Amino acid sequence: MGYYNSISEGYNELHKEEQLNKLKFIIPRINKSKSLLDIGCGTGISTIKTINSVGIDPSKELIKIAKSSYPKIKFLVREAESLPFKNKSFYTVISVTAIQNFKDIKKAIKEIERVAQKLIIITCLKKSKKLNKVSKILKDYKQKDIGIDIMFVKEIKSNQQN
Repeated sequence: MGYYNSISEGYNELHKEEQLNKLKFIIPRINKSKSLLDIGCGTGISTIKTINSVGIDPSKELIKIAKSSYPKIKFLVREAESLPFKNKSFYTVISVTAIQNFKDIKKAIKEIERVAQKLIIITCLKKSKKLNKVSKILKDYKQKDIGIDIMFVKEIKSNQQN
């Protein structure tokens, strides 16, 4: 996470506008009266405030900015491949343009599906070299082109096994 620690001061200047544009597609799907986990939250721009929102990111510097920008939201320095939460502990799990940076995408998706109750929304940069790999792993998800990203959505039925 050296790169993200090194650009943390200018992260919002570089990425805020594009992240906000992606959120236009995500926010209408979110139930704000339910819990939400944002994986790869960066500075907290994409961490939608709900009754119980948590953001995680492996970059200590980005989390420091998130905590100071959004003091009512809980932020943790963690990696997607090893989530410190119980099964089905979040109604919604989102990850906005972070999946291509995960060390082990398959392991991270298993963790995401383990902690999600009802809805998973993941976006991946279209120009990412890992997009084909991500698309294969998320083949059971609905896909939508949302500009510079592809959005993957999975609605979990109550009888569906993760």
